[in-house]
Amino acid sequence: MNAFHPIYASAVFVIAYALITTERFNKTMVALAGAVAVFFLPVVNSDEVFYSRDTGIDWDVIFLLLGMMIIVSVVRQTGVFEYIAIWSAKRAKGSPMRIMILLVLVTTIGSAFLDNVTTVLLIAPVTVLVADRLAISPAPFLIAESFASDIGGAATLVGDPTSIIIGTGAHLSFVSFLANMAPAVIIVLVALIALLPSLFRGFFTVEPERVADVMALDEGEAIRNRKLLIQCGIVLVAVFAGFVAHHVIHMEPSLVAMTGAGILIITSRLSRDFYLSSVEWETLLFFAGLFIMVGALVRTGVISDLAHAASHVTGGSLWLTTMLILVVSFLFSGLVNNVPYAATMTPIVAEFAPSLHGPANHDVLWWALILGTILGGNLTPIGSSANIVIVGLAERAGAHVSFWDFTRRGAVVTAVSFVISAGYLWVRYFVLS
Repeated sequence: MNAFHPIYASAVFVIAYALITTERFNKTMVALAGAVAVFFLPVVNSDEVFYSRDTGIDWDVIFLLLGMMIIVSVVRQTGVFEYIAIWSAKRAKGSPMRIMILLVLVTTIGSAFLDNVTTVLLIAPVTVLVADRLAISPAPFLIAESFASDIGGAATLVGDPTSIIIGTGAHLSFVSFLANMAPAVIIVLVALIALLPSLFRGFFTVEPERVADVMALDEGEAIRNRKLLIQCGIVLVAVFAGFVAHHVIHMEPSLVAMTGAGILIITSRLSRDFYLSSVEWETLLFFAGLFIMVGALVRTGVISDLAHAASHVTGGSLWLTTMLILVVSFLFSGLVNNVPYAATMTPIVAEFAPSLHGPANHDVLWWALILGTILGGNLTPIGSSANIVIVGLAERAGAHVSFWDFTRRGAVVTAVSFVISAGYLWVRYFVLS
């Protein structure tokens, strides 16, 4: 490897990123073109792309998405999404703001105990149906749910792919993770709900006759196949249990999801057109291209060099290091997908944590990394896996979410999340320690 390789890998990523933000080109084509471009580096080969956990495609994420997309395709045939859509709209009295708050709460709770990608795959179809019933755009609801999914994903060890990566690397228990992260998540969630009216001003007007139509609907009539619904319910409970207990059963969430998908394909006897109807192939390919480009940055040492350089400016102060990790994580996880960022930073934090001095426990570095990496993903539509999935689902529903439309709201949510996270870390681990 020579000095040119990091420059080339960085240039490819920056150019691809710039093209994605302009939205003049299909983002999947840009990501795949960027992936092809880094193949010209002699340090990137098939082993690095297809088999390396650190620098290649994260197949666990790809197959987790694929498995859950297939499950959602089968569940959709039961009519349960229509049922939930009508039920939630009626409970909210047809008010778009109340519906948004309800869906945000459900998404946050679901993302804490499932992974957030699974949660948005389940909630998004409901959202689209509610919006369709009220004749309004689903885009604001989907964006708000994307924010909520990342916030909820920071609460537990299984809530986000990055939680699993960092938690495993730091040897954090489920209980310890929950006890330290849940309070911060609750505060950020309250702040998000308070921000919703200003973030989506002008989107909450709905025609009275539409509300009346929704209130007159009978949600029970939406269920089309009760036998299949029972089958899906049993498989979903088993899959969710597998997600929570995956360390105990020694089965990765991706394998759990694919197993559940396979069982439903066999038992439902649906044709391929039905069980593949919700699979976002473009989203999966976009993920693959993004992983390859970021993997080239990892392989050429770009991300590692940046992280190490940042660690030397703190002078060994635990507080300064905590804040630096928080700042860098909020920034980089928003600009670069937070899954490879977490994989890169976890061994770095583990390496230099023992050399620091300060009044607090060194575990505060892990909490800073988790908060910054997961909550920082709300900055842009490519910052987290859930964001990418949400944007893809919005496109399929005919509700285009532009890069800057997402980012200008994401920047507000991210800034507020950063202030809350910094204050939480300071008070809990330095003032009260």
